[in-house]
Amino acid sequence: MVLLAPAREFSAYGLSHGVILLLFAAGAASLVWAGRRHGDSVTARNVACAVGVALLVAKLGLILSEMLPARWNVEGSLPLQLSDLAGVLAAYALLSRRHWACALTYYWGLVLSTQALFTPALHAGFPAAAFFEFWGMHLFVIWVAIYLTWGLRIHPDWRSYGIVVAVTVGWAATAFTVNSIVGSNYGYLNSKPGTASLLDVLGPWPWYLVPVAALVLTAWALMTWPWVRLDQRRDERARPLA
Repeated sequence: MVLLAPAREFSAYGLSHGVILLLFAAGAASLVWAGRRHGDSVTARNVACAVGVALLVAKLGLILSEMLPARWNVEGSLPLQLSDLAGVLAAYALLSRRHWACALTYYWGLVLSTQALFTPALHAGFPAAAFFEFWGMHLFVIWVAIYLTWGLRIHPDWRSYGIVVAVTVGWAATAFTVNSIVGSNYGYLNSKPGTASLLDVLGPWPWYLVPVAALVLTAWALMTWPWVRLDQRRDERARPLA
């Protein structure tokens, strides 16, 4: 029997983090290629559905397991982290290809989950279960966003932008209220994470929430405009000449 070495504390940009980043890049490139080459085939749809169902069950199982008496902690067990919601949403988008679900996965996956990729709020190192849970779910959301957007070419528009802003504001209001009542910190809305992150350069609480909101809204707008412009150019080319 081969025994795994005891888990060490995670170190940002250490060996395990470097392997994760390489895995992310290889997976993203492979998914874009697969989506463009085989995305509309019956086999590809069946595989996507199978993966979506498996990961939806896995994510819901993890959420429910956090609510068991042995693991229950009001400060971390409620499904109010965006990573929890994004994981369920990404699985649904993969299954349904509904435009609104694909759009939310695109915005949340490529802005919010990507921050976790490069500035992870993680203490457990390889090979702890929490290490695999953290990276598995974050990579899944980002990969699904890349597959749907660049592989299958399901692009967002300004209506998608409005939807993600409304949904995110609703989530933030809910999470902030719960945090204020029970003393939790879902979404890092009531204090900064204990590990280094981009929030460290944006000022103290609550003032860092203002530049974070401005940066996210601006980033989402910049992520929308090129696709809208691309669709406009395609429409112009498709019009018959007078």
